Amino acid sequence: MSAKASSSQLSVSSSGSGGLSHVYIQHPPLRCNVPGSRGLFYDDGNKLLLSPTSDQVFSWKAVPFDPHVSPTSDSISEGPILSIRYSLDAKIIAIQRSSLEIQFFHRETGQNFCHKCKPESDSILGFFWTDCPQCDFVLVKTSGLDLLAYDADSKSIHVVETKKLNVSWYVYTHESRLVLLASGMQCKTFNGFQLSSAGIVRLPKFEMVMAKSEANSKPVLADEDVFIATIYGRIYCLQIDRVAMLLHSYRFYRDAVVQQGSLPIYSNKVAVSVVDNVLLIHQVGAKVIILYDIFADSRSPISAPLPLLFRGFARSNTSSSRSTAKDIEIPEANISDSEAIIYGDDWTFLVPDLICDVSNKFLWKIHLDLEAISASSSEAPSVLDFLQRRKLEASKAKQLCLAITRNVILERRPVSTVAKAIDVLLMSYSLSLKTGSYLKGTKTEKISHSAGTQISIPQSGASHQSSATVDNESMNRSGNLSTSDSEDNDPIQLTKSNLDSEQGEIIRSLNLFLHQFQLMRCIAYCLLQLRKRWSGNPSYLVAIIVEFLRSASSEKIKVQPNIYVLTIQLLARNERYAELSMFILNKILEPSKEVAMQLLELGRQNSQIRKLGLDMLRQLSLHHDYVLLLVQDGYYLEALRYARKHKVVTVRPSLFLEAAVSSHDSQLLAAVLRFFSDFTPGFKNTPDCRAYCQILNEMNSAVAV
Repeated sequence: MSAKASSSQLSVSSSGSGGLSHVYIQHPPLRCNVPGSRGLFYDDGNKLLLSPTSDQVFSWKAVPFDPHVSPTSDSISEGPILSIRYSLDAKIIAIQRSSLEIQFFHRETGQNFCHKCKPESDSILGFFWTDCPQCDFVLVKTSGLDLLAYDADSKSIHVVETKKLNVSWYVYTHESRLVLLASGMQCKTFNGFQLSSAGIVRLPKFEMVMAKSEANSKPVLADEDVFIATIYGRIYCLQIDRVAMLLHSYRFYRDAVVQQGSLPIYSNKVAVSVVDNVLLIHQVGAKVIILYDIFADSRSPISAPLPLLFRGFARSNTSSSRSTAKDIEIPEANISDSEAIIYGDDWTFLVPDLICDVSNKFLWKIHLDLEAISASSSEAPSVLDFLQRRKLEASKAKQLCLAITRNVILERRPVSTVAKAIDVLLMSYSLSLKTGSYLKGTKTEKISHSAGTQISIPQSGASHQSSATVDNESMNRSGNLSTSDSEDNDPIQLTKSNLDSEQGEIIRSLNLFLHQFQLMRCIAYCLLQLRKRWSGNPSYLVAIIVEFLRSASSEKIKVQPNIYVLTIQLLARNERYAELSMFILNKILEPSKEVAMQLLELGRQNSQIRKLGLDMLRQLSLHHDYVLLLVQDGYYLEALRYARKHKVVTVRPSLFLEAAVSSHDSQLLAAVLRFFSDFTPGFKNTPDCRAYCQILNEMNSAVAV
């Protein structure tokens, strides 16, 4: 294991949860101390931490991370152990005994056999198991690669192909299925192979950039200076240039290796981790971590450099994201001196987010503090954009998005800033609708031996987005936020104090809309608070809603009618009828029955608004409602003609007859009776016809007298 770091023992108080940090390790660690241990080895193909003794090997499952997991053990023969890995089906244990020999143990039968290299030819640098169709086992030697296949019948392994190359050292991760072979005087010339279930891809030969020292000497690149990282489904190589104090990044394509840029480093000892697709650069000498989100194509860090700190396990998995440091504070008595060491001499950083303290036999898991990261920036749209791409703690990210959006509105930030924030949220929601991920759970960790992402290296002319194939969440999906139901997602509750008030009316109008799109539920609360703070002109509130409608339209998201109703209410309360008419005529407020009825209600004070409501009913072919309104307004004959023209048979004849009687106009009643007698089959034989004919006779008799 590589990337050893200098030690720095901090006091418990400065390492506790009360300190300011964006990255932390969770206490307690996974303790892997067994009597007679010969060291710790990490099998990234199976996500196992291995601790061999003279006759046994103990293994702990590292994913999903559980500090209390119990180890399993297997028997092995005595001998030196340079490296050890399980096969991907966990049936065979391979142990490197020397620079010339690999010994294999069959776990079920206890049988073992050896594979040896010729002493005069080369030596073994390392090995790994693969799910490539052409081979099961890859031996990395100073003379190149040996691809070997395992024969289950004969319980033996044999070479199927040899790739002759000069190799000084190599780096490999099972997550990327990529091996890089260093060669040359400075070890800066590389050959690369990706051995995945899709086959073998040989990358073009390339050289890494190395600055010359002042003495014009040629620095030599070491294996601890090169890292393979998988971020947003893309495979990168990160290389430390100690002379230039830069971290160079390279992107792999099938036909090219392209340098993507460089990031500054501030320490001679640097390590790299990737947590939830965020690149963490550990400045070990400076004892700080710098975070980058390369999805944003920015070379600027996410936040200011801060140290790595301890955190304790939260008391409840359902605790609020607003929990204080006291909620997870670690008592001093619970941390041993060895656990209080930050960046110890024997710390090894494991891909992608683990730290192994080899001397103390601890395994730590690295976490992001999304709340601290969010609080460190005042650029709300960029923070929201960052949070939308977080998946490991998507529920917490969602709650932080709600809080940030609420604060942006309550602080009455410029409408342009609020509009950008809304654009980010709706863009993510639209994407989640397309992928169907808005109904899925969010916190997932892959636990099988194939949990590492298998990624097809794209052609250089292809899109810079990943073409992930197996066990890989698409890069677009990584921006989706869970909308899973929880106690925090309930609609705003109506109380007796606001049930019949204007505030209650606003809440009622918004709750249905917020049920459709929970990420925007904070707008209801914000609008209510804004109404309390600023009486009078609601221009700011209307402007926010208009921006929301614009963003929803651009993303082709259907908006619930009640948000349109709320907009109408806000405009009408300040008698902004001309603006309201423009919103209706320009289809800013989409036609619906709810909108039409609200316009008709407001039409009692403004005839033009009522006409817009009636026109909308006709436009929506709501003939029944239109006829009822004509009757209500006293236009009985017009209502009858409209009903006949559009074949409205759902309106009861008694409704027209009762209205005609109430008018005390015998001629009108006679016209209504004649209409239904002529156009409604069987009406003459109904009780209504007989009753109202009698009433008509009485009215005519009274007039004659």
